[in-house]
Amino acid sequence: MINEVSQCVESINGVKEGRWKATLTFYKPMFRADQAVPAEYPRDFLGISLPEQPNRYYFIIRSQKIVLEADSSIQMIMEKLQSYKSRVSLTFEGFQYQLGDFQLRVGKVAPSASENLRGIVFEVEYLPLSSMEKSRQILDGFVEIWQEAMSKRSLPGHFMHIEPNFAEFGLSDHYTSQHTAVQYATVMAQLISAVQTAQGVRN
Repeated sequence: MINEVSQCVESINGVKEGRWKATLTFYKPMFRADQAVPAEYPRDFLGISLPEQPNRYYFIIRSQKIVLEADSSIQMIMEKLQSYKSRVSLTFEGFQYQLGDFQLRVGKVAPSASENLRGIVFEVEYLPLSSMEKSRQILDGFVEIWQEAMSKRSLPGHFMHIEPNFAEFGLSDHYTSQHTAVQYATVMAQLISAVQTAQGVRN
């Protein structure tokens, strides 16, 4: 299916620029079963590495609506401290395309230790503008064109347009990598919800 989606991008004149990869990790605190988790400790959080910022690492604490940016060496520090442990990692991996003023990324989403496909992510960025409000109409128009192109192919499933409430995380209208990190966290939550719903239907 990922090949079909890539072909669809190429059919609307997208030019392949190379591969891209992002990794999202779900962390839980390291406490013994008989230990209570201190109230100030987040019960879980997400760590995200992004291809456009190889020297940075992003944390999302969803319960408190916090996004943090750190040096990528923080991962080694966490490994040594052993206060939080990686539980699950998801890999977003595929191809990057240029289409006029748009940068597109198409990739599969799968657990890092497995090839089992969990979903397909399609990321669109309008390069001339960093204001989300000013670029919204342009992006909405592009998504319509994309949905029309995809409707001509009989593929299983459907694409969902996901836009988090960035203001909840204290983020402004000026788009940054922190916004991207929040979007990946939102995509992961949506995937988990979809998988749980599908399992519920089967049960």
